[in-house]
Amino acid sequence: MTTSGTNLEHARAHNRRVVIEAIRLNGELTRAEIARLTSLTPQTVSNIATELEQAGILSSHLPRRAGGRGQPATPLTLNPDSAYSIGIHLDHQSLLIVLVDLTGTVRFRKLIHVQKPQPEPTLALINQVLQEMRQQVKIDWRKILGVGVVMPGPFGVEGISSQGPTTLHGWDNVDIEARLSAATGWPVALENDATVAAIGERFHGVAKQLSSFVYLYIGTGLGAGIFTDGRIYTGHAHNAGEVGHIVVQPGGRECYCGNKGCLERYVSLQAAYEACGLDPMSAMPEDLLNVDEKLFDKWLDTAVEPALQAINIMECVFDAQSVVIGGTMPKLLVEKLIQRLTPLYNSVRSRYAQSARIRLGMSGSDTAALGAAALPIFDEFNPQYEVLLK
Repeated sequence: MTTSGTNLEHARAHNRRVVIEAIRLNGELTRAEIARLTSLTPQTVSNIATELEQAGILSSHLPRRAGGRGQPATPLTLNPDSAYSIGIHLDHQSLLIVLVDLTGTVRFRKLIHVQKPQPEPTLALINQVLQEMRQQVKIDWRKILGVGVVMPGPFGVEGISSQGPTTLHGWDNVDIEARLSAATGWPVALENDATVAAIGERFHGVAKQLSSFVYLYIGTGLGAGIFTDGRIYTGHAHNAGEVGHIVVQPGGRECYCGNKGCLERYVSLQAAYEACGLDPMSAMPEDLLNVDEKLFDKWLDTAVEPALQAINIMECVFDAQSVVIGGTMPKLLVEKLIQRLTPLYNSVRSRYAQSARIRLGMSGSDTAALGAAALPIFDEFNPQYEVLLK
């Protein structure tokens, strides 16, 4: 995948992002390599690289590369200490806060178990952990880009947002972005768990080289993060990708949304807990590793067909390069599910190899928090093609 820039003068900000993105995807690049990959002129690349070096975002402290005529070329790489961001993942059982640098390295991590968290004590707890972070981690705190917050969706949907085990009760009318921004002085962005997991996968996982993909996020419920042409699609009210409420079994299992046969009643942690005899309100994802294997296989038997339907829908609607499957379910168990998802249904992607159509994404308890931490970085550095239309 290549990201092309433009030599229009008014698009300088876009070109800066294109250069940063090219280096992020490749680890290190010379100026000549950047020019070739981005379609920018060597002079434009040289000017931008010099500017970004002076700003401390790029570093040229790598050994020079020998070869060819003239002086050896100096590779450029991202300076991890040039920017930081914070990710917060809150669900009905846990609060996880991480601090990452520009390259995604975790500098601080704190997991706190909570039960049905309520707004006021939870916001106080978040502020307490952020203060603890500032005392423990020795960085330039002026370089914090912002805070990404992830909570289960959907947001603001009557009859769905405030009901069921996948939602947080009592948070409907809480402006968490404004509250945390006022308390910290940093920009705060809120997204659902599937969307931020997709952003995290784009920055740190198997989707680095993909411009269009769908991330199926197996959490307490089921959601999808959608990337199209290198941009995240969130929808009008940030509820795009709520695939958990697609009806895949008409007249099937009752869902708290009022329908019967919703996808997440078959493919989700909640469905796996129920099949394995665990209490969905108290079980943790890791508990599934300790259940009788026959019980987990029983869940797989009921999950495979709905999952195949979901993949077929995502491929036909979005023509995605790949469907990435991950979430808070342990990686070993997600792998077992993926192994059962063959053959896939025919779709617009049928001419591609089965292994390329579905991929194992980041899985485990940190997935959503790392995605949330990628939100401010994504907002600051991801190429914005809209500027080319101005």
